[in-house]
Amino acid sequence: MSVVLKIKEVTAVAINQLYGIDLLPVDILVNATKPEFEGDYTVVLFAFIKQLKKSPDALGQELGDHITTENQHLFTSFNVIKGFLNLTVADNYWLHFIGDQYKNISFGCAPANGQKVMVEYSSPNTNKPLHLGHLRNNFLGRSIAEILKANGNEVIKTCIVNDRGIHICKSMIAWEMFANGATPASTHTKGDHFVGDYYVKFNDEYKKEIDVLKTQGKTQEEAEKEAPVMKATQQMLLDWEAGKPSVMELWSRMNSWVYEGFDATYKRIGSDFDKTYYESNTYLLGKDLVETGLAKGVFFQKTDGSVWIDLTADGLDEKLVRRKDGTSVYITQDIGLAEQKQKEFNAGQSIYVVGDEQNYHFKVLKLICQKLGLPSADGMYHLSYGMVELPTGKMKSREGTVVDADDLVDEMINIAKQKTEELGKVKDFTSQELEELYNTIGLGALKFFLLRVDPKKKMVFNPEESIDFHGFTGPFIQYTHARIKSILRKSGTIQKQETGNEQLGTALLPLEKELAIHLEMFPVILNDAATEHDPSKVAIYIFNLAKIFNSFYTEHSIGNAETEEKKILRLQLSQLTAQVIKTGMNVLGINVPERM
Repeated sequence: MSVVLKIKEVTAVAINQLYGIDLLPVDILVNATKPEFEGDYTVVLFAFIKQLKKSPDALGQELGDHITTENQHLFTSFNVIKGFLNLTVADNYWLHFIGDQYKNISFGCAPANGQKVMVEYSSPNTNKPLHLGHLRNNFLGRSIAEILKANGNEVIKTCIVNDRGIHICKSMIAWEMFANGATPASTHTKGDHFVGDYYVKFNDEYKKEIDVLKTQGKTQEEAEKEAPVMKATQQMLLDWEAGKPSVMELWSRMNSWVYEGFDATYKRIGSDFDKTYYESNTYLLGKDLVETGLAKGVFFQKTDGSVWIDLTADGLDEKLVRRKDGTSVYITQDIGLAEQKQKEFNAGQSIYVVGDEQNYHFKVLKLICQKLGLPSADGMYHLSYGMVELPTGKMKSREGTVVDADDLVDEMINIAKQKTEELGKVKDFTSQELEELYNTIGLGALKFFLLRVDPKKKMVFNPEESIDFHGFTGPFIQYTHARIKSILRKSGTIQKQETGNEQLGTALLPLEKELAIHLEMFPVILNDAATEHDPSKVAIYIFNLAKIFNSFYTEHSIGNAETEEKKILRLQLSQLTAQVIKTGMNVLGINVPERM
């Protein structure tokens, strides 16, 4: 149990013993004490003043006296400032903590809790390659899955591939018109890039045809409807739905090119899935649930035969769930797929990692599933995230202005190479070691930059800024880890005294204590990140840990410490810091090098 949880617990006990009031530890707010005040942790008292009918100072003094008297092994002193009870934790507590945990490679991770969680992410379309927006999605989904695992959950990672529809047919029509039988192999092009190029070619041709029709007197709307390439695409979609063999063969072939390309990118960026669903297999799901909803009175039918749900009482509006011609809409498929996934995996929580433009869709989806009484409904959670832009602005797939994931990764690795060579510390690396290092730094910079921001916020990605070795970046943390591993290699095995750290007989210096306090917070940070579905909490924590360690190492010698006891203590602190950095970065999907 962390010291924060212990403080919450002893405060709840003290309030009960002094005033006869039962409070849960979770009801008590504990923060790190502000640097300008004496103490390590602060109990915020304002929530109890009215209930206990005490002045802030009197309440603080009584609680402080009771807590420190009853827990002398844990606290050495307290002070009260305007409704804040500041407690100083005994050095022995930190010495015990460091001595107990410095060899613990799973420190921060919780044991299995029997809970099952599904995380759905990536959701690509098979008419274009993965791009920068997909990278934020993949990194968020993968890191949330790993954070949830670290908290003891069994996690199933899934992906739904949008492999059907009018946008897929656009690439197919363009290939028929312009490819002359070309393939990824014949053009030496990665499959997803190859198909994406034809999606852009479709749009170029569509614009040309619209312009021609407008010169013939058509309005913009008429030209868009009557353009031959669009009519051919719509016919192809009808042929696909009818199962026309030639269309199905082309669809299957072009999708196979894309999947091969996706797989290469996923492998490169470290994304993987336990189960992949394809919209071509799921788009008919949910039709039976429409009938169920009509029978239950959840849905209603309009005079034209279309089926709707009225969500106005929930602050939303009416939503179509089946068209008048009997065909389903996206929300219907999603309801059906939610039911199928629940039957297949029986997860208590299902997290959808999807951009914030779909916020309304997921509110409606959850509400409908709840009203239908689906067992998966209450556990549905939309991990909404903001758009990623470049310094040059927004990106558009159909106009070919999107930054492809592969191109961006290449650029990051090249910048990593350039920056590392400028530092000039890798002259003894083999060519293979250098290639691995550049990949580790480049991908680490990319992932950290995209994960260090609260998912809900929009962000601008700047490749050069993301790879600064001295900034709020992945490479700064990676360099700190490599630095610690170098220190540990030079110092040899830590000879811990059998009697334990409490016998070291030395007070902790301020930076030693600050480092120990920050390290001890790691399990709490991992738990908060899981609860709030926010990997940025881990990213910020690890960055601050690296900063504290660098301050500590600048101030205090390890190899030439004042005493052997101090050397042992500082080596233990260093080893635990390296382990926490490694674990924290790993849950973000980032590797840390042993040297760089």
